Amino acid sequence: MKKKFEITDPDLELSPLTGMTRKHYIECAKYLLEGAFSHVDSLDQHMSFPKVPGKTYPQPNAPEWRYRAADFEALERTFTLAGPLIHIDPETTVKGINLREYYSLQFYRSFTRGNPNSIPLPEELPDSNYQFTCEFGGLFKTLLLMPDTIWTGYTEGQKNEMVECISKWAHHRTTQNNWRIFNIITLSFLKKYGYEIDDELLKNHLLWVASYHSGNGWYLEQTYNYYSISLFIVYTTIWNRTFGDEYYPEIGEIIERSAQKLMESLPSFFGRDGYINMWSRSICYRTWVSGAFSAAFMLKNTDLLDPGWARRLCSGSLLQFVTREDFYYNEIPSLGFYGKKEYMVQNYSCSGSPFLMFLPFICLALPEDSPFWTVKENDGFWELLAGKSKKVVLDNPGLVLINHGKTGTSEIIPGKVYYDDPNYSKLSYNTHFPWEDHNPDGGTAMEYGFRSLDPRDLRGDDVNFYLTGQMLDNDAQENQKFTISQSMLYNGVVDDVLYRQAIMRKPPNNGVGYIIDLAEITIPGGVIRVDRTRLAFEYEITLGHYGLPHINGREAIVDRFEDGCRKVITATIPGRSLALIAYKGWDQLESVVHSNRNAEADESTVIFARKKRLDKNPPMELLITVMLHKMDDSAWTPEELNPIKKIEIAEVTVNYSTLGASITLSDNRTYKVDFKDIDGRRRC
Repeated sequence: MKKKFEITDPDLELSPLTGMTRKHYIECAKYLLEGAFSHVDSLDQHMSFPKVPGKTYPQPNAPEWRYRAADFEALERTFTLAGPLIHIDPETTVKGINLREYYSLQFYRSFTRGNPNSIPLPEELPDSNYQFTCEFGGLFKTLLLMPDTIWTGYTEGQKNEMVECISKWAHHRTTQNNWRIFNIITLSFLKKYGYEIDDELLKNHLLWVASYHSGNGWYLEQTYNYYSISLFIVYTTIWNRTFGDEYYPEIGEIIERSAQKLMESLPSFFGRDGYINMWSRSICYRTWVSGAFSAAFMLKNTDLLDPGWARRLCSGSLLQFVTREDFYYNEIPSLGFYGKKEYMVQNYSCSGSPFLMFLPFICLALPEDSPFWTVKENDGFWELLAGKSKKVVLDNPGLVLINHGKTGTSEIIPGKVYYDDPNYSKLSYNTHFPWEDHNPDGGTAMEYGFRSLDPRDLRGDDVNFYLTGQMLDNDAQENQKFTISQSMLYNGVVDDVLYRQAIMRKPPNNGVGYIIDLAEITIPGGVIRVDRTRLAFEYEITLGHYGLPHINGREAIVDRFEDGCRKVITATIPGRSLALIAYKGWDQLESVVHSNRNAEADESTVIFARKKRLDKNPPMELLITVMLHKMDDSAWTPEELNPIKKIEIAEVTVNYSTLGASITLSDNRTYKVDFKDIDGRRRC
């Protein structure tokens, strides 16, 4: 087997940007399944992938059902690829095994008793929710769309044997929000094919899911994340066309309208070349959000996306990964983003989990004459951006999307983040500079790092003790480390300036005394930050740029200089470069080499700013910083490294707010930064 997927005979007439056509999607799916079936010796052997040491499941001492769950997950998620191939050609084989025969047999055995891969019934386990429910949703989503793959091939007797298990899991307890979709899908499949279900339970789940719609095509999950696209839009669009339109048209219309609304902003999440932004949890699923490009052509209005652009972005996102050798581990997609990275996955994932990233292959269920397949590739709005940057503001989920025409990269700027988690809490996420894990020693990439220097914290006292007389747990050792924002608040966009707040400590630890008010001005290839510190006691903070991976062990080249009004530091690797410019408020600029934090390499360089204040009652201050990136090997010009022409600070602004600024750029555009009533404008 080749070490990575390679396009053979690219079609540069129809797909001049990627070479990928329907034929190549089929070839890619087969190639990926060859890796999976390298762990299967015969039609009779159930699918089971090697366990990966670390936090993922099943752990060595896990109960037997956890091993069954991992194997069922491998079976179901590889069917994401196998199902479309069987749909196109029922005689498709991989490594000499007929896919239709294999999956028909193995799913039958999974749902009937006495087989090595039989899954338990809910009543055989403690009353809780289990991974099985998730995989049922994935399987029956595929079977709703393509029942001809395996379901229609079973005898009525076989179906009846399996339905007992399917129905019990369909009716079983689920978790709060997105998981309800799995129960909806499975219950709907049963009803569609004539099996008795609890109709009130199905309707209850549907109403719950619809209630999470938040606007802009987004749904509330644990916070706002890619699940809103992949599950709440892709899964439910398939449900709508195959079941909802007929049985629940009113609820289906809620789903339809939200999906159509999402399509307005969907392309802005991707880089010009289709690159996915590494953001939110479950990043080992990578390209699953690209499934929305296929779903767009299953909507009632199929004219919402340019089909040539949709295919270009979908193909580009897949090629981002499948063409890299480090993407594969044990012949299958690794648990990580590019390569295997333990610190970037969650404990609910297993070896087979990444196969969900191939959700985009539902495009093979579209007819061959679909515009998705027949329209020539193009670059959509990127063709008109030139050196400008495009901003899309999604107020409801509190997301701002930036497409940089100068660099071809796209950024996600999150505004409603409820906890300290690098998957969500960073200041910005860039398609071509994947995030790094937090460094408790300072200099965390794309984060404000905070460390209290309050002597009470350093002694382990409670800072409120002398007011309350009660001691709270305050670990002196823990306080020696840098922490990242505990939550991020969204305060809206005013006069083209984005406002947010980074809460560095939450109550009861005097949460209103640990705020950094954030104001951001988008410029080509970067951002101007005009941030206001409201940090009540002695402290130290750092502000990191994106991390630069040491590809093939080559360190980044770091340069720095000062010219009196500003400090500048740059870092460069082949094909990528970063610049950090401090105009006001920072003590010094530094760089640090990190180990085992970056998505692309074991070592990386972060350039960052540092500031320390030892006053018992530090003043509010403005931190004015420019963060730039580029995607070529050109040197930074003096003009690029000095984008601000004039800075005017106001202790009291014309709107009667404290500590704002007027920023005039080198092209004479002027922006007013005014934090008036920012606390009252919070949207969480």
